[in-house]
Amino acid sequence: MASSELLRMDNMGIVVESLDKAIAFFTEIGLKLEGRMVVEGKWAGRITGLPDQRVEIAMMVTPDGNSRLELSRFLDPGVIEDHRNAPVNAFGYLRAMFAVTNIDELVKRLQKQGATLVGEIVQYENAYRLCYIRGAEGLLVGLAQSL
Repeated sequence: MASSELLRMDNMGIVVESLDKAIAFFTEIGLKLEGRMVVEGKWAGRITGLPDQRVEIAMMVTPDGNSRLELSRFLDPGVIEDHRNAPVNAFGYLRAMFAVTNIDELVKRLQKQGATLVGEIVQYENAYRLCYIRGAEGLLVGLAQSL
């Protein structure tokens, strides 16, 4: 039997309450909407362990086409837990980090949408300017500008 090789990370999934707000937020960062649809049926439940699920998804893609973010809004069954306001030292998936060209300008645009800085924009040595921001629905996102 041949051994498995990792080819790439295909996508990361985030469960949201409003696809429209999340799409607008990630579009402002620079991702593009690749597609939007409802996924349902027993076959989908066989993957996730949630029988007869109905989920509206939106697939966002980075400008280079190499990375995707799958936004999911569960119609059935309903969401059972909410981790959006967990602090940065909570267990589980923390955040997605995006490389950007002008962190100050992007933060200002995101703040106009209601996003808030978690701390502040800081410089790490002579390599990066970084920040964490809470955007649409309290989602935690990291931004990094290479210097």
